[in-house]
Amino acid sequence: MADPASYRPTDIPDEPGVYRFFDQNDKVIYVGKARSLKNRLNSYFQKNVGEKTFRMIHAANRVDWTVVGTEVEALQLEFTWIKEEKPQFNVQFKDDKSYPYLAISQDEEFPRIFITRRSKRKGVVYFGPFTHAWALRSTFDVLLKLFPVRSCSNANFERAKKINRPCLLGDIGKCAAPCVGRVSSEEHRKLAKDLQNFMSDGSADIASELRKEMEAASEAQEYEKAGKLRDQLVALERASESANAAISDSISADFVALHQDITHAAASIFRVRKGRVIGSKSWIVDLSNIPEETPLLEVTVNQIYSEFEPAKEILVNLEVDGEVLSDYMSDKFASKITIRKPERGEKSELLDTVKRNAHHALVQFLSKRANDAAVSGKALEDLATALRMEELPLRIECFDISNIQGTSVVASMVVFEDGQSKKSEYRRFGIDDKEEFDDTRAMHHVITRRFKRYLAEKDLDLTEIELSGGERPKFAYPPQLVIVDGGRGQVNAAARAFSELGITDITLVGLAKRLEEIWFPGESYPIILPRHSEALYLVQRIRDEAHRFAITFHRSKRSKLMLESLLDEIPSLGEVRRQALLDKFGSVAALRKSSAKEIAQIPGIGEKTAESIWNSVSAKEASEYVDTQTGEIITNN
Repeated sequence: MADPASYRPTDIPDEPGVYRFFDQNDKVIYVGKARSLKNRLNSYFQKNVGEKTFRMIHAANRVDWTVVGTEVEALQLEFTWIKEEKPQFNVQFKDDKSYPYLAISQDEEFPRIFITRRSKRKGVVYFGPFTHAWALRSTFDVLLKLFPVRSCSNANFERAKKINRPCLLGDIGKCAAPCVGRVSSEEHRKLAKDLQNFMSDGSADIASELRKEMEAASEAQEYEKAGKLRDQLVALERASESANAAISDSISADFVALHQDITHAAASIFRVRKGRVIGSKSWIVDLSNIPEETPLLEVTVNQIYSEFEPAKEILVNLEVDGEVLSDYMSDKFASKITIRKPERGEKSELLDTVKRNAHHALVQFLSKRANDAAVSGKALEDLATALRMEELPLRIECFDISNIQGTSVVASMVVFEDGQSKKSEYRRFGIDDKEEFDDTRAMHHVITRRFKRYLAEKDLDLTEIELSGGERPKFAYPPQLVIVDGGRGQVNAAARAFSELGITDITLVGLAKRLEEIWFPGESYPIILPRHSEALYLVQRIRDEAHRFAITFHRSKRSKLMLESLLDEIPSLGEVRRQALLDKFGSVAALRKSSAKEIAQIPGIGEKTAESIWNSVSAKEASEYVDTQTGEIITNN
């Protein structure tokens, strides 16, 4: 038996979808649907679970999921996969029952409307399937009131004709009673045609009429009637929801979507046959292994169809370059195969769902490289949504300025990739105090320096540099998002630098400390992230890390300046000796911790000079000290 902790996922999306548990032979043993995949899957890995759940999670060795748009779509897909896979631990839907359809016969003299779960047959038009059976039954009554098509069996219809007396539905107006000649065959067939057109076009008109009747009944204080109309309206809306969630039976195609970042891409596929999703899968593509001139779509299609037989139509979310790829696939599988990108309609909407799964697959993969994967992935999604970014900010750079009244000015740049700090990419910028920079001028200066280097290094051949043993460029990789510590002043200064350099494809924002608001350049009002959101926590963490890194550098620079000042007061120390002491100790504190013997070991400084230096430092320590938190020099009385 497998330990569930060994395969428990940590980066589950908080969205509706369908999940599958697999055993060691990669066979599906359980299929389930959830309004929130995150909440539902986490519930399986708690300590107190039922006996059946306990056996199931210990029989499994991995779990995956597919994201869909609504819970109704999840129920549809769950049913389809249970029918296809016949999982060991699923009880529901294992019999021959299926979702109900609304059917209208066309091959009879007097068409009839009925609800059925049986297999489809010729001469009957089907609508559905409807996942809410109770809603379909309620809607069935509403439809009979508006379109009184006969709904009786053939035996009852013939009996009514013989006795020339309609059934109860004819008496209460829910049947046009063609059995007794109240309408002709042509009139009844037209009534059935109107019903079919209504079901094909949607329920907007009938919903509007029911709403008007309900409001009128309520104003007339006929509350019982208004309540019944309200229930009919709810039933109609739920039935429409069920119908809209179903994929048209005419669709048989493979839906392939890709989501790409700087270093990797994810590809997902939905295999749809006659309106049923018979399978889905996702792959990760390492872009560093793909030559620059090779189209990503071509590589992906080759990888996918090394495992599957393609459908006659492959729908993708990227533009297809002519018919070359279609011809290649047709030749490879000796069958006419079309590859295209749908522009609108049901196929385009379904492809959006597949792209969301590719998106989640990429986030899942990138998050696994970090310790806090689930939080980071969700935070990046939330941040991208809040900042109206088209792609996830997988690389974020944050800049902070630190100074004391315009002196000892320094700047820091910290880098977060996949929501986690990448300290090897951190950079520090020293700024000349003689230029008298304030925060905004310093920010403009630093952004200009960083992205000038990017423009100079972005087109370098990194592989050639590494093979030749050269130094790897430090600024060759661009971020998707730049955060500057500060409000409108700082972000507008950074925006001027971007404008002067011609950079337009990087999102730039400022994060102000007072209310943690996010400012876009040139905008009058900020964006306020939800107080407890993961996105806010992420940007705060990034900003605080930039501030910490800047303060550390600032203290180091202040310490060095104080050491320079102290050494200037010591006689017999020239420029060369002062520089040697600065290189060795770097700060007053480090020099004070040393001994005269250690100082004497520095080339060019003898024992006598070392003794003089040590005595001067000790005397200075007795009269004053530095508050390391603030940098303030405190003088002893």
